[in-house]
Amino acid sequence: MKSPLSFIVAVDGYSSCGKSTFARLIARELHYVYIDSGAMYRAVALYCLNNNLLENGNPVHGKLLPALGQINIVFKLNDLSAQHETWLNGRNVELEIRGIRVSEVVSKISQIREVREKMVSMQRKIGQHGGVVMDGRDIGTVVFPDAQLKIFMTAEVEVRARRRYKELVEKGLEVELDKIVENIRMRDFEDENRKESPLRKAEDAVILDNSHMTIEQQMAWFRKIWIKTTSRYDH
Repeated sequence: MKSPLSFIVAVDGYSSCGKSTFARLIARELHYVYIDSGAMYRAVALYCLNNNLLENGNPVHGKLLPALGQINIVFKLNDLSAQHETWLNGRNVELEIRGIRVSEVVSKISQIREVREKMVSMQRKIGQHGGVVMDGRDIGTVVFPDAQLKIFMTAEVEVRARRRYKELVEKGLEVELDKIVENIRMRDFEDENRKESPLRKAEDAVILDNSHMTIEQQMAWFRKIWIKTTSRYDH
């Protein structure tokens, strides 16, 4: 019998659905480790931007691939906020990776097979003993296909754009709502149609459309799903 303490919860779905917020709350409630896989790809994108590895917004493979070995990504707990933050090569980049500058190129970076292979390897190592909640695009289909609970999140584009806009403004960033809507539509298309690990719902995933749900309602939904999930392993 597998203990719920060593379960893996995979949260996949479209961009700006609130996956990170939802996954963090799940991890806190279960006393699990939260892993933001999207932040890892954003950190790679930021590295590319800061080291001239892009031309006209597109990654230059001949420059990026040799640099992958120089990219070190870790998550450190901020004692004040009680949140895990993303560090890239010894520098806290949590705020920087959330901006529109990174959002405009991260999907192209994440399509590269070698980048995905490196990130997946890192993610599996972090979650090898279970007790983790990880969110992303391919956690339930590629990274942890045997996860005990898989959740696939979706929401209306306009709803996601307004949420993203509010989040960025609250962080002190200057953004335009129309550009965020355009960026989300582009991300959806690229995520669904990329060659490497396209965005797909795992066959055994449960769908959560949170377009018109508060976070409290989402957590109430999760608790019911969690009871069903753990009951399958009671025997």
